[in-house]
Amino acid sequence: MVAQPFATHRLRLRPLQVDDAATMADVLGDPALHVFTGGAPLSADDLRVRYERLVAGSPDPDVGWLNWVVRLGSAREPVGTVQATVGRAAGPAGGLTAEIAWVVGTPWQGRGIATEAAQALVGWLRERGIGRVVAHVHPDHTASASVAAAAGLERTDVLNDGEVRWQRDLGP
Repeated sequence: MVAQPFATHRLRLRPLQVDDAATMADVLGDPALHVFTGGAPLSADDLRVRYERLVAGSPDPDVGWLNWVVRLGSAREPVGTVQATVGRAAGPAGGLTAEIAWVVGTPWQGRGIATEAAQALVGWLRERGIGRVVAHVHPDHTASASVAAAAGLERTDVLNDGEVRWQRDLGP
């Protein structure tokens, strides 16, 4: 599976490119974005190295790394990212599962951008035969929990590295 461009009524989602590192370093540069996930903002050079790995794809041929830059309307500057890691589900049911995540830069938060992007991503994945979508959200991150719920994911009792597992079965 390969990331392809798609859009909503307000957003344009384009597959991540290595050259996005410089502008994304500005978008993702607020330390407040790391309160729940840990770490610190990456420099443009460090982000470029990370994007080189992401764009090259997973070393596991059974896993797909799909990453998009989110733009608001026809604006050229990005406002965030969404991502999906796609692989086969464990267990007898099998099928494809996507673990998704989203981040919107601090200046653009509170406008429903993350919700719209996550909903669109779930729809895009459903159209491509993904059977289950999963997200992991810090238990105190109410904004991300709201995004997960708005994208149709349901909170579970499962904790993974201190984060709550949210999931949605998309059906056949």
